[in-house]
Amino acid sequence: MGDQTSARSGQAGQTGAPARGVPQETDVAIIGAGLGGLSCAAVLAAHGYAVTVCESHSIAGGAAHGFEQDGFHFDSGPSFFSGLAMDNSFSPVKQILDMVGERVRCVQYPGWNMHIPEGTFYCPSEAAGYRQEVRRLTSEKSAREWDALLARMKPLGTAVEAVPTTSLRSDLGALLTSGPFALRAGRAGRALRYMQKPFGQLVQEEINDPLIRNLLDLECFMLSGMLARETVTAEMAFMFTLRERAPIDYPIGGSQAIVDALVRGIEKHGGQVRTGQHVERIEIEGGRATGIELRRGGVLRARKAVVSNASIWDTLGLIPEGDVPDSFRQERAATPQTDSFMHLHLGIDGTGLEDLKIHQIVVNHWDLEAAQNVVGISIPTAVDPSVAPPGKHLIHAYTPATEPFDLWEGLRRGTAPYESMKAERSEVLWKALERIIPDVRDRAELVLVGSPLTHKRYLRRDRGTYGAAMRAGETRFSDQRTPVEGLWLAGDSVNPGIGVPAAAMSGMIAAHSILPVWKHATWLARSRMPDWLGLGLSPRGA
Repeated sequence: MGDQTSARSGQAGQTGAPARGVPQETDVAIIGAGLGGLSCAAVLAAHGYAVTVCESHSIAGGAAHGFEQDGFHFDSGPSFFSGLAMDNSFSPVKQILDMVGERVRCVQYPGWNMHIPEGTFYCPSEAAGYRQEVRRLTSEKSAREWDALLARMKPLGTAVEAVPTTSLRSDLGALLTSGPFALRAGRAGRALRYMQKPFGQLVQEEINDPLIRNLLDLECFMLSGMLARETVTAEMAFMFTLRERAPIDYPIGGSQAIVDALVRGIEKHGGQVRTGQHVERIEIEGGRATGIELRRGGVLRARKAVVSNASIWDTLGLIPEGDVPDSFRQERAATPQTDSFMHLHLGIDGTGLEDLKIHQIVVNHWDLEAAQNVVGISIPTAVDPSVAPPGKHLIHAYTPATEPFDLWEGLRRGTAPYESMKAERSEVLWKALERIIPDVRDRAELVLVGSPLTHKRYLRRDRGTYGAAMRAGETRFSDQRTPVEGLWLAGDSVNPGIGVPAAAMSGMIAAHSILPVWKHATWLARSRMPDWLGLGLSPRGA
């Protein structure tokens, strides 16, 4: 049983290409080519900045990178996307792709299956179908509770829509760029007081049916790694609105297609993405970030800023002792973490398997946070046969941020104890798959198992974590700023948190915070934002 690998050739731009040297100087040096780092680079490049992204891995993409083996093109992580192919999209990823003039070809699909203790729940992308399923498994009374929750969420969604992500920044300049939009969002009135509160509070106020409560917990858990009582309402308002307004997409070629498009866009605008370039430390002189020191290639000087897309725990290891206040280091080091993952990547014989759904979620019992319970399953060949050889199916099954790292600490990859632990801890993934494809073990032609150690090694994630576990009502996500002038943060350790839209948005916010506020505001006025500043202005240059 092979370990999950991360090798893929023939990618666009720098992705998968041999490492090349970096320039000696750039406007903005970005550490890490995850979605946060690439999004930040793309926005800055579109605004005319010279950007250089340095990625330790041989492939760009971070948790969204793809890898190839024996003709199967696997997604290493996220596989659920929305709004990638529509115009005027609410998706931050699509907005950034639009900025750099790139597109991703997608196939759309109507929904997915959730195998829960009560039976199979078909989760359609459109609201009416979801209500039908709720009613089928509960009652008309419970369906009306669902309607009441949607009514409560609607003004919150309106408020989220009113403040475009392209207007956000992490400094006082937000008063000019986001403030006028926020005034319009204020029309949502009293509902806004829930935005930073736990989503579970709204659920408790409107939903009595235990099944619907469990389903909402599951949605939060698959998104943020936390239950509704810990997930911030603003995040769910965004996701509810995105689901209502945007179709569900799968990018042709997998998540790597998004990464490749971002890399193309960055390079089209003069930026550079350099893989195989490990950053040893952040250079700080006179209280200002001035560049990054590379394991190979010396120092890359940054004229304007350094942005770290590494996790906050890994970023702290790059900052020399004494260059940030101890209080900042201690506070950020104490950021709570989610657990890690088990991954099972399979290439199987697809004979007779023509009616598979691309996504499945298996819930063995409703203690969602328990290890070895919830399993996410992605079968992209159900909609995109191009990612596997003819007649084959490609499968990715995983435990979503519930695998304790402590079980693996001290084990060494390639040893007998490690292989034994992989076989034991991946068994839950096989059993979940057998509920969908009973003879999946017999069909398997390629088997790759990824552990928290794999996650830590290839993604360079402290303890193989999914990301920061910022619980609504207890802790708040930090923003992109640091006490060091010119040093900014992007990724899932900062606002708005975990997930593809959030990671992309974090990079966009970091980029806009680096822009002079006048330049950001001028771009907003000339962009396609309707009724800019709420003054009835027609968009110019559209």
